[in-house]
Amino acid sequence: MAIWNVTSAQHLLSRCLFGYTSRDITLALSYTKNDYVNKVLLAPVTAPAPPGNWINEEPALADSATRATRQKDLVNWWIQLMLQDNSLQEKMVLFWHNHFVSEMIKVAHPQHMYWQNHLFRTHAFGNFRTLTKAVTTNAAMLIYLDGISNTKNKPNENYARELLELFTLGIGNYTDTDVKEAARALTGWQVDKLRPFLNPGKFDNTSKTFLGKTENYNHDTLIDAIFKSPKTAEHICTKLYKEFICSKTDAPFIKQMATVLLDADYEIKPLLAFMLNSDHFYDTRFIGSKIKSPVDLLVGTLKAFEVSNPEYNYLADVLRLLQQNLFNPPNVRGWEGQRKWISSSTFPNRQALTDSYINGKRLNGQSIKFQIDGLAYARTYTSCNNAIVFVNEVSTQLVRYPLSANKKNLLLNILLEGTTPTEWSTNSPMAVTRLKNFFKALMRLPEYQLC
Repeated sequence: MAIWNVTSAQHLLSRCLFGYTSRDITLALSYTKNDYVNKVLLAPVTAPAPPGNWINEEPALADSATRATRQKDLVNWWIQLMLQDNSLQEKMVLFWHNHFVSEMIKVAHPQHMYWQNHLFRTHAFGNFRTLTKAVTTNAAMLIYLDGISNTKNKPNENYARELLELFTLGIGNYTDTDVKEAARALTGWQVDKLRPFLNPGKFDNTSKTFLGKTENYNHDTLIDAIFKSPKTAEHICTKLYKEFICSKTDAPFIKQMATVLLDADYEIKPLLAFMLNSDHFYDTRFIGSKIKSPVDLLVGTLKAFEVSNPEYNYLADVLRLLQQNLFNPPNVRGWEGQRKWISSSTFPNRQALTDSYINGKRLNGQSIKFQIDGLAYARTYTSCNNAIVFVNEVSTQLVRYPLSANKKNLLLNILLEGTTPTEWSTNSPMAVTRLKNFFKALMRLPEYQLC
């Protein structure tokens, strides 16, 4: 049975939140593991205020400049929610955004992307089948995968193919004929301003043969048929496993997850509770085994250092640079994650990002409106004036992959800058500069990129 202690709590929070503080760890340990998962991480969350009244405005009324401003506002709004969130809510909203992909660049109108995000938020821990039905007739998705062009006289297979391949059954569990028949069942959906609706005159109101059964399927009964296959449960459980546990999957445990999901009639909350409370989740092999997404790195660092009012436009710019442009995944498959996050260009930019937080300057040298206060952060540790203990405690708190003795000694030497441990004090005139160098060096470590 997994031990519930600081290490396991840090592992849980690093996977379920966009960063955490020492207070978050203390809160987690004030509960049993099961209670913390069920009563805090999976607790219902009040819907946040929207980014503006424009979310209900007819899309055609806005010019391109206004749309661009609103797109930025939408991204900034979501980053702020990630920074404030202390439950699994925002991680799941991002998971669904990367599962049921739509791209702002094609959808064009931020209203549609807001309402899709709202949909993911509403169903974050809800029923997977219900969410799939809602996404299928969501305006952003109808535009993105050409559902609005799918009519009985000219079926468009784009959404049907992705529905089966990426969203539900997975490759190898359907035929090309199933795609064609599914497309016919999904005909007739249109978007009027903000409202999706079914146009009966464009719906193929005849029999279709899908997964070996013939009936007059529509979008609702088609999805019911898809969810009768256990392959749908296995497919989504595999994606959740990769997101929250490890990129290298474990087939027996995924089978257990799928059984839990099927027994719960596709309710996601019981599945998440099972996964996050399992001994498998806390296996030491998985600690520090995932590469942080740009959002995890960017938001998680701010939360760890308790920066509460950053410059959101700057954060959005950096996310684009690090290749995680919110509301604009690279393609319908979404962000692949793990090693795809790291390249010869993104790794130096990741290091430059964390440097910028310490320096209070953009990557181009211009000032930003926020900065990590390294001295104030250091003084939150009772060990702050004991250099050796301080370096050990800070690295344990901020770095999920255990650092070697050599790495810790390197950090200690950077902090001391040629002096001895007994000479170190946060009251020293050089403390601010030395702490800046220390935190920059710590966050430049490859191990800091892991969670």
